[in-house]
Amino acid sequence: MTQEPADTVATPQTEGNEESVRATFARLYTDGRAYAQAEVERQKLRAGIAGAGVRNAAILGIVALMLLFAAIVTLLIGLVIALSAMIGPLWAALAVFGGAVLIAVLLLLLAKGQISHMLKTIKS
Repeated sequence: MTQEPADTVATPQTEGNEESVRATFARLYTDGRAYAQAEVERQKLRAGIAGAGVRNAAILGIVALMLLFAAIVTLLIGLVIALSAMIGPLWAALAVFGGAVLIAVLLLLLAKGQISHMLKTIKS
């Protein structure tokens, strides 16, 4: 009988490329480090893309708000011109100013109510 072990799962065949446990862990460490570095770079890229998207959205939003403000000013000027024929220029300007201030106060009161509701919800 021969003293050689049979080919089983417990004794895999090696073709002269035996690697020590230390070398295996060193390779595992190097691969893990490379993977971590690649993941960091991937997350940096994702953050850069998200940052650019937020920046572009903010720019477009600011431009839209500026145009909306210009449209509101134009509407108010048109109201003054339309009302000046009926009640005179000074009274028309005062009426439009008073209406705009009234709407602004109502909107601020609504905003205050929303903030109060939010704070009440957070505390409970």
